[in-house]
Order: sequence, then C-alpha cells, then structure tokens
Amino acid sequence: MVDKRQILTANPLLSGLPGDVVEQLMAVSVVRELLDSERLYSQGDNGDGLFGVIQGRIRLSNSSKEGKELLVMLVEPGDWIGEISLLDGLPRSHDAIAVGDSAALFLPRAKFDALLTARPELYQFFIPMLCRKLRLALSYVEGAALFSLTERLAQRILELLKFYGVDDGGKGTLINVHLPQEDLAKMLGVSRQAISRELKRLETDGVIELAYGKLRVMDPHALERALV
Repeated sequence: MVDKRQILTANPLLSGLPGDVVEQLMAVSVVRELLDSERLYSQGDNGDGLFGVIQGRIRLSNSSKEGKELLVMLVEPGDWIGEISLLDGLPRSHDAIAVGDSAALFLPRAKFDALLTARPELYQFFIPMLCRKLRLALSYVEGAALFSLTERLAQRILELLKFYGVDDGGKGTLINVHLPQEDLAKMLGVSRQAISRELKRLETDGVIELAYGKLRVMDPHALERALV
C-alpha cells in the first residue's frame, strides 16, 4: 500500500506543501480501508474531513429518488475528494463508493481547520482543488445545455483518455479503467442504448475499438474535431 507521505505529495496541487506541514498532516491522518462497493460517505453526510485515495477507485455519483444514477467521476489513487464540504461546511454533495478493495487517507476536519487557522498561507494549496471541481461541474452543465450527445461523448472520452490513457503497444491508447457502456451512459445522463449507438458509430469510423468493459482510442484527433 502507498504510504501517507506519498499520497500527501503525489497530487501536483499539493506537491509544494512545506515539509513540516506534510509531517503535521501525517500525524493527524488515518487510513480507511474499504471493501468493494463499501460506502466511504453518502450524499447529505456531514463533511467531516478530506480524503486522499490510496488504493483502488472511488465512484462519485448522485441518485434521484427514483434510483436513477448520474456518475460524476471515478477517482484514482493520488487524487483527493471531499474538499467542497471541507471548505464550505455544508453536507456531502455526492455518494462515494469503493470500486474494488480500496483505501483512502482521511484528514479530520477539526485538525485540518486548526492547521489552516494557524497557517492561513496554506489555503493556496487547497483552494485550487475546489476550483478544479467547479470548472469540471460547469463544463458538464455547459455540455448538457449546449452540445449534442456526439459532442458530449467525445469530450468525456477525451477527459477519460487524459486521466487513464496508457499506450497499448501501437494499438492506440487504452483507457485503463473498467468502463461499461452503462457507466458512460450514467456519466452523460442518457440511456445505455443511446450511448451504444454512438460508440458503434465511432467504432465503425475507426475512431475507437470496443471490448468488454474496455475502450481503446485509435484516433483522438477525430474526437477533437467533433468538438470544433
């Protein structure tokens, strides 16, 4: 398992934290281990701290009263979640559920607030985390309001490619995360059938290749052209 120090410094936004601050955060943090499908927190829970993913993946989503799920993102090791509630004091805005056996570093809010009160200059390291999530949320709202499903799907595939893309030995770039078509549909708030039609069209055009739960991008420039 990745140690605390590594998770505190792996994220580029936190890589500049002073050494003594890293030691203080290590002293007050704890590791939470999760089984597959175990809930880290639920929408509406008290924002009691910040989580850094160490192992596995965390699924962030919202659900309607009818049970319809909107998948916001899959969070990988090295990234942080829970900063919105940590900084504004309001309840959690998403459900966070483990995908596979997972672990997260937990920084309790009381300890975190005490550190920021004593060292207000440290806000410069944590505010960008919140701004990144805000920009992401605004891009989703803009996409839903202004763009076609073809454009929104191209944009989401490119985002996944940026975060999870790995070279596949000259066979394109593999999005190295289990990605069922149902999950893509939930990310975009449409039916699985609609996503399936778009993916098959992209595959026929040679832009992507599909396998069970996997997606390989053969022509990223074609996806970029769809957004122009």
